[in-house]
Amino acid sequence: MYGLGMAKGLLVTLKNLTKRPFTVQYPEERLKQHPRFRGEEFVWYEERCTGCASCAKYCPLGIIKIVTSPSETAPLQGDKYLLEVFDIDISRCMFCGLCVEACPYDSLFMGSG
Repeated sequence: MYGLGMAKGLLVTLKNLTKRPFTVQYPEERLKQHPRFRGEEFVWYEERCTGCASCAKYCPLGIIKIVTSPSETAPLQGDKYLLEVFDIDISRCMFCGLCVEACPYDSLFMGSG
C-alpha cells in the first residue's frame, strides 16, 4: 500500500523529467498572450483626466474611486475639477472595459501594450 503510492509519485516525476523546462527569464523574455486575453495592462493618463467621473459611474462593480473639488485655476485650462484621488481596485476588476469606453477624454487605456 505505501509502496504503490511512492511508485505512482515516482512515475509522475520520471515522466516530467524528460520534458523541456517551461521557464522563461521574465523581464527579457515574455510569453505571448492570447489576443483576447483581458487584464494585461491598465493605464491611467493623469494629464488627460478632468475628474468628470464618467468611468466611476459606468463601472458595474463600483471599484473606481474619484474625489474632486471645484477648481479656481483649472477653468482657464478647460477643466472644472481639481482631481484629488483616483483609485482603481485592480484586485476586484473584471476587466470588462466599460470604464475605458465611457471616458470622453481617453484618459484610461486597457490593452496589450
